[in-house]
Amino acid sequence: MSDLSPEEQWRVEHARMHAKHRGHEAMHAEMVLILIATLVVAQLLLVQWKQRHPRSYNMVTLFQMWVVPLYFTVKLHWWRFLVIWILFSAVTAFVTFRATRKPLVQTTPRLVYKWFLLIYKISYATGIVGYMAVMFTLFGLNLLFKIKPEDAMDFGISLLFYGLYYGVLERDFAEMCADYMASTIGFYSESGMPTKHLSDSVCAVCGQRIFVDVSEEGIIENTYRLSCNHVFHEFCIRGWCIVGKKQTCPYCKEKVDLKRMFSNPWERPHVMYGQLLDWLRYLVAWQPVIIGLVQGINYILGLE
Repeated sequence: MSDLSPEEQWRVEHARMHAKHRGHEAMHAEMVLILIATLVVAQLLLVQWKQRHPRSYNMVTLFQMWVVPLYFTVKLHWWRFLVIWILFSAVTAFVTFRATRKPLVQTTPRLVYKWFLLIYKISYATGIVGYMAVMFTLFGLNLLFKIKPEDAMDFGISLLFYGLYYGVLERDFAEMCADYMASTIGFYSESGMPTKHLSDSVCAVCGQRIFVDVSEEGIIENTYRLSCNHVFHEFCIRGWCIVGKKQTCPYCKEKVDLKRMFSNPWERPHVMYGQLLDWLRYLVAWQPVIIGLVQGINYILGLE
């Protein structure tokens, strides 16, 4: 085997696998049925869990998103990913710590949204570059730069994974921090009425005055009025909707018209990108658990 080329070794292993499983068609059909049944049941249970206890579902999903890739990283010795993961975790842990303190420091909301918006933009750009690299390789454009197809594909898939993975993580952490900060400020609660009355001159996201004089201390920024007539800092409400994954007014919980907020056609892909990240969260966090459960069932039943 050592004298064969990688392609020939793959063919030999493939032939051995077919010879090993020849005549086991009934067993394979049973394994497929177990896989389909487990996927359906698991999906139903996850949907019910998310609807009935969204807070615990989000926390467990976030923990799995954070830990599962780490296991494969250490196992496969992907040290570059591990270094980036440690740096991201360290800064995010500090930002999350600031967001969960009481009383909340006035500059904390903007610090939180700036950090997660930065990660969001970096992950978005990284994912786009990775996707373009994959498509260029599929069309053979890598040959124009004398790059091997396997190298170009590895580069594109790596960037695509980095962009999507950290895009999911930052949105989940941002959502958690947004809930803590808004609840601490008092203009927002997950259920029930706010604990404070919102003045027209105060932003419910950051708790700071919206309109300030030049001689006064405060944040001078463009404002945005929702269809419910509540006014916010433009940076804050965009961070609330894009980064914090909220689609309701921070004060009255009326549905936010995202199409009106993102009237610029160049901004609308950010909304679709967020929906893609929500789908990927299930794929990364729960798919390995479901596959492990299927393997356990097959092992108990003596299927191979």
